[in-house]
Amino acid sequence: MKEILTWCRERQGAMTAFLSELVAIESPSTDPAGVAALARRIDAELSPLGLSGELVPVDGAGPILRARSGTPRAGDLAVPRTPRGPMLLGHLDTVWDIGTLAKRPIRIEGDHFYGPGAYDMKGGIVVMVFALKALAARGAIPPVTVFLTPLEEVGCEGYRSIMEADMRLSSAVYDFEPAWPGGAVKTQRKGSASLTLRARGAAAHAGADFARGANAILELSKRLLDAAALTDLARGITVNVGTVRGGTRPNVVPDFAEAEIDVRFRSLADGQSARAALESLRPDDPRVTLEIDGAGFYPPLERGPHVEAAYRAARDVASALGLPPLEEVATGGASEASFAAAMGIPTLDGLGADGDGAHAVSEHVVLSSLPDRAALAAGLLLAPLRA
Repeated sequence: MKEILTWCRERQGAMTAFLSELVAIESPSTDPAGVAALARRIDAELSPLGLSGELVPVDGAGPILRARSGTPRAGDLAVPRTPRGPMLLGHLDTVWDIGTLAKRPIRIEGDHFYGPGAYDMKGGIVVMVFALKALAARGAIPPVTVFLTPLEEVGCEGYRSIMEADMRLSSAVYDFEPAWPGGAVKTQRKGSASLTLRARGAAAHAGADFARGANAILELSKRLLDAAALTDLARGITVNVGTVRGGTRPNVVPDFAEAEIDVRFRSLADGQSARAALESLRPDDPRVTLEIDGAGFYPPLERGPHVEAAYRAARDVASALGLPPLEEVATGGASEASFAAAMGIPTLDGLGADGDGAHAVSEHVVLSSLPDRAALAAGLLLAPLRA
């Protein structure tokens, strides 16, 4: 297996060049054209390896890039009926708006590659592609499905059913989100729910007719204190009120207010309990009505036996390659890999590039990690999973 590591390390320069190409294609979640351009560029790299790719349309967004070893019919969106090999999961979108690259161009300082979206997660795409190239150079790529999504940073509801259908027919799901700084993979993630709480009252003149008004902002403020009180740090439950909007001017009793709330939880049961508690909030003023809706949901990635099996396999591969021991971490960030873990599919997250600064101006990839992570991923695709 060490010949895979040698092959990858000899191609660090090519990996750096490919990363530069990908970062130069700006692909914020809000720009379907940029996401599509990135998908086409990656597909062009996978096609010579024998992976048959398709761009699956998503309403209001860029496409999914789905590429499979084998030769499915062109344009056929049906999922094969027989289980396949692993899904190699990732996302095409970034949090950085078009024009960020002009303000913050790519730069390399020693072993660090700086650029918007490099760490989260174009470096992971480089790792994935070169892992497949390493296997192709060795002989043949085993059955795999590459599945790169367009809206991971904002919510996957527009394609969740397609993604979950492919996950169910995969032997494992390996997500190429960035490694934890220092190289650890992620075997636990919190789930998340994005909710909006709205209050509707009655407008009135704040001076001449105050008593006829029902203040939506005041009622919402009270209920937000109730919502925040659901936070339980010991259990890993956090309820964060992120934005609040309401009112028109100081001399009008406001008839509308809303707040966006982020809920994080370690277990699905805790997430469901927090959601039920928020839905049970009731106003003090009977003239005010409350409503709540959810814009996005990610289940937690819980470290069950299926996740442990995938981690053990990766840890054994790292040892066989002579790499440093592969550590594991738990993190509060959400990921699409959690949908696979919630279905009991062997899942491992954080197989992408080492680095730091996700969603920050300091975002960077450690270039020397690219070949080592590619070799790790290639070895993992050859490794059996043991219960």
